[in-house]
Amino acid sequence: MKNVSRRRKRSSPGLTLIELTVVISVLLSLASLLTTGARAWKRGADRSQCLITIRSFQVAVRSYQNLYGYKEGTLHPIQAGTSDIAEQLLGKEYVTPDQYAQATGMRSCPGGGFYERGDPSLFPPAGQPYLTCSLAPEPDSHRPTKTADW
Repeated sequence: MKNVSRRRKRSSPGLTLIELTVVISVLLSLASLLTTGARAWKRGADRSQCLITIRSFQVAVRSYQNLYGYKEGTLHPIQAGTSDIAEQLLGKEYVTPDQYAQATGMRSCPGGGFYERGDPSLFPPAGQPYLTCSLAPEPDSHRPTKTADW
């Protein structure tokens, strides 16, 4: 009887071309998911920062209005050569220079829009914000949901 043993050839260590292709495609898929998630996170953070700016400016306007006894819907009288409420708030340190720059259009919203205000010397009626963002009509709205108590 003949005893014939077959010897197996040892494969060389490493990856085949197909295995390497699969690994690269999985890594690319994970990278695309990561960038998509990061973009969504950035949009949400920009929206939140925009709403915080609108809200803090509104609080400053209402605090100033209440402290000096101005009525809603009335014009600010001329003081220090201007009737612009934002300039008065900056002069009395109710807002920071950065917030003032955003309110007057010198600096944009974190999302890339710009802040708008109606008459800069008019105290807004209750429920209406002093500042609005140009990105408010978009799906990821930069508009506060509840302004009734403003």
